[in-house]
Amino acid sequence: MSVTTRVSNANMMTFGEKLERFSWSLFIPMGIVLILSVVVLFSAGGGSWYPFAMSQLMKILFGLLIFFTVSFSNIKTWIKSAYFIYAIALILIIMVTFFGDVGMGAQRWLSLGFINIQPSEFIKIALVLSLARYFAWQNSIELSQFKNYFIPVLMLLIPFGLICAQPDLGTGISLLLISVGMFYIVGANKKWFIIAIILGLIASPVVWYGGMHDYQRNRIITFLNPDLDPRGAGYQINQAKIAFGSGGIVGKGYISGTQSQQSFLPEKQTDFIFTMFGEEFGFIGAFTLLIIYTFIVIMLFWSAKTCRNRFGQLICFGFMLNFFIYYFINISMVLGLMPTVGVPLPLMSFGGSSLISLLFGFGLCQNAHINKDQQLSSKGF
Repeated sequence: MSVTTRVSNANMMTFGEKLERFSWSLFIPMGIVLILSVVVLFSAGGGSWYPFAMSQLMKILFGLLIFFTVSFSNIKTWIKSAYFIYAIALILIIMVTFFGDVGMGAQRWLSLGFINIQPSEFIKIALVLSLARYFAWQNSIELSQFKNYFIPVLMLLIPFGLICAQPDLGTGISLLLISVGMFYIVGANKKWFIIAIILGLIASPVVWYGGMHDYQRNRIITFLNPDLDPRGAGYQINQAKIAFGSGGIVGKGYISGTQSQQSFLPEKQTDFIFTMFGEEFGFIGAFTLLIIYTFIVIMLFWSAKTCRNRFGQLICFGFMLNFFIYYFINISMVLGLMPTVGVPLPLMSFGGSSLISLLFGFGLCQNAHINKDQQLSSKGF
């Protein structure tokens, strides 16, 4: 589907008109999760603002500043700067390879002096933005030709390889799934996906024995048999199951979770925050959070569906995939439904890089929604 070349009147909208088009049905559930994040991290600190809740609150305020700035900015700004943003994110990924800080066995963080960032979180949004820019003005014939996917595949494989080498398999898988989803929605030939799956299966023994670290293989083995090493590789997932299951229907109460408060639950403020939430608020609380996440995904899908320009459609769809994959992997991981891969719970887990990148992505989707009726021209881009 090609976009018409009619001149856009996006610059003619006043702030008041943009505010009228603002999607409160997307912002409100996002805001609820952000509030819950501070509430749960206050509990993770033992009923104290430090060391987690206050820091997270400051990051949320900074992230919301970015969110509103991006939401009400000129959409052409993001079309023009898409490739530049991707290039910056890729450079940061490369810098991590040579200058990154090592923590918990992985080299994922880059120190900028006053702050540490995890560039792999930003590359996911940057890739969605650049793929949307690349595919938005191609017609159906161009989208059916294999040669036109060479550059997008290269844009995926370079950061994918670097991220997996850090190693950060969870983020690498997320990046792969997001890109494949976008290739599918723009109309890539289904035969290419089948061929890719077959090649992946053929290469799996090589990846298992030559491309994975011992601890990554142990995580998969432990996933298949958690009781094989209950005090070692299986400790995290077993404690997560105990904590979540002990919450029952209504939970043990706020700041009353025994597994989390007595530090039996590892990484309760980051990867396993959903387990802590379930222990304190029970099945009802956990299910309510899942409903909120699902509603956000539905609203992102609706924004993509109602957007009249291809660029906005792809931004919303790509970010919807990113958000869904985020929480699907995290929740499946902490419940023992898939191997532990170290993916945070979106908008909830403690940390700045994931939160800021997500709020930037939400801002892009709000921008696309506000400008959903604009017919964007490819001329000048």
